[in-house]
Amino acid sequence: MNRKEKYKSKIKPAGEAMKVIKNGDRVFIGGGAAQPQTLVKSLVERGKYLMDTEIVHTLTLGVSPYISPKFADIFRHNAFFISEDTRGAVAEGRADYTPIFLSDVPKIIKSGLMPIDIALIQVSPPDDHGFCSLGVSVDIVKSAAETADIVIAEVNKQMPRTLGDSLIHINDINTIVESDLPLPEWPSTKEDKVANKIGEYVATLIENGATIQTGYGNIPDAVLQSLYDKKDLGIHTEMFSDGVVDLVNEGIITCDKKT
Repeated sequence: MNRKEKYKSKIKPAGEAMKVIKNGDRVFIGGGAAQPQTLVKSLVERGKYLMDTEIVHTLTLGVSPYISPKFADIFRHNAFFISEDTRGAVAEGRADYTPIFLSDVPKIIKSGLMPIDIALIQVSPPDDHGFCSLGVSVDIVKSAAETADIVIAEVNKQMPRTLGDSLIHINDINTIVESDLPLPEWPSTKEDKVANKIGEYVATLIENGATIQTGYGNIPDAVLQSLYDKKDLGIHTEMFSDGVVDLVNEGIITCDKKT
């Protein structure tokens, strides 16, 4: 069986792909802008046949209907990061929060402390050698995909290929669900005078040639907007916002002085 034949043999409708999920399984869902929205919707539809299914992930930007109170006996949510759509469920005791450094999450997955039964991920179409890219969200997804008992991948034509250690071969994917959907986006923050003033104060502490780490939200965005008079900044961060990209394009972030 050649590569194209192998790829086609793994394709299933989303509903069919979800049938491998059993009661009590721990299901990892890729997060951020790479959340597999087609798979998530089908997972929830599969919910009427499930009980005590644990869902783990970090930041979610797409759909997350499993958070609804009506699914409380079906899906137990365990977040490594509390995003806006999960905050209420955690506060009400319908979901759990595991406080942990992002860099430590792959360790507990690979060590077996948190074994993954099913990994639902989103990837780019494969290249001529059969490698798909994890695209815009590699973070902990790579560890989950490498260790999960079953990997179900949503192959989205609109997922860009990213370079580096971000690839997964079709041989390591059990089931493929194809889609052609725009990726969810983090909305631009609204004008905030207080955040802007904080950003200006923080910017005075940042010297030329400094290495910075950024998050997301009003204050990090305001800090980035206040750095246009700096030179040769470095970046060491788990995420890139539009503000970081703009500083790279303007030649402010060069990483030339980074050690």
